[in-house]
Amino acid sequence: MTVGNHSMVTEFILMGLTDEPELQLPLFLLFFGIYIVSMVGNLGLVLLIKISSQLHTLIYYFLSNLSFIDSCYSSVIIPKMMANFLSEANIISFPGCLTQFFFFGYFAVSECYMLAAMAYDHYVAICHPLLYHITMSQRVCFLLVAGVHIIGVCGALIHTSFLAHLTFCGDKVIDHYFCDILPLLKLSCSDTYISEFLLVFNAGINVFLTSLLIFISYAFILSNILQIHSAGARVKAFKTCGSHVAAVAVFYGSIIFMYFKPSSSDNNTQEKVASVFYTIVNPMLNPVIYSFRNKDVKYSLGKVIKNNRV
Repeated sequence: MTVGNHSMVTEFILMGLTDEPELQLPLFLLFFGIYIVSMVGNLGLVLLIKISSQLHTLIYYFLSNLSFIDSCYSSVIIPKMMANFLSEANIISFPGCLTQFFFFGYFAVSECYMLAAMAYDHYVAICHPLLYHITMSQRVCFLLVAGVHIIGVCGALIHTSFLAHLTFCGDKVIDHYFCDILPLLKLSCSDTYISEFLLVFNAGINVFLTSLLIFISYAFILSNILQIHSAGARVKAFKTCGSHVAAVAVFYGSIIFMYFKPSSSDNNTQEKVASVFYTIVNPMLNPVIYSFRNKDVKYSLGKVIKNNRV
């Protein structure tokens, strides 16, 4: 990535989650375990969907792409975080910092729109089941997924390009465990008005549009479910959507707390805890709440294990 850095600072120091020495090793072990679970769960799910013919349906196509995004999302944040737990000098170069932020922004925005696409898929499947294979054709799904990644790249490029042209000439200690935009803006000694406006505007548009689409989809879904006379069918429909709703609540709840709280309520510890949920915990939970409670995934996983034993 070409960086137009006009600053005097060539590297930053990441403070991390805590500066307590006795917590460094336990936290390293904790996040190492989370990273292993996240990668095994997400990449295992991608592989399972690819090799199991029973899971070659459009809903699992979206789930496979979400798992791929989550695995990349985790890899942008956690490895550097773990290295910092074992290092006294938690240094990251200016280009390295911008590169980490770019990929963080890319996968964060992509996750928002992928969750919205999955909500729309649920809406069509439950409210218009007879038209599902026409409305959600393979071509439409491919275009939706491609659009998700294009929007993610464009959103990340906008913020990264403005950060690259800010001046950093004083303090170079980032009070965070990764290169996020808010801590970086606080360190800049140039005018950050445009970057702050873009942050509020871009994040607001992305969160508002995707959450609105999710809300509208589930409003129609709920209305449709309440009209179903069979109690068993209603329970099945609720189970189909329950996992997605749980993932959306964790992801959007932590993002809204992080980026849309009043400036007067700044609390670095609370910000770090909130960001842990949507950068680290959520990618680990998604394979569990989406898939491993799903009977089709369980059956396919059992079948693969059984075939490998033979």
